[in-house]
Amino acid sequence: MSIVTISPKYQVVIPKTVREQMQLKPGQKMQIIQIGNRIQLIPLRSVKEARGFLKGINTDITREGDRL
Repeated sequence: MSIVTISPKYQVVIPKTVREQMQLKPGQKMQIIQIGNRIQLIPLRSVKEARGFLKGINTDITREGDRL
């Protein structure tokens, strides 16, 4: 766990280890979500980067009778 400090301009530096593990790049957009008293930063990825992320997912599902 890393601890960061909010600057006078309300900026936060993401620790290098986290940036490297998450493969974050300068200028990359992030979505910020507040959940209760927590803040989550979610990196936005391009559609091109998302290609194939569902590869191998199990598509064999049992549908309810009215969904056939």
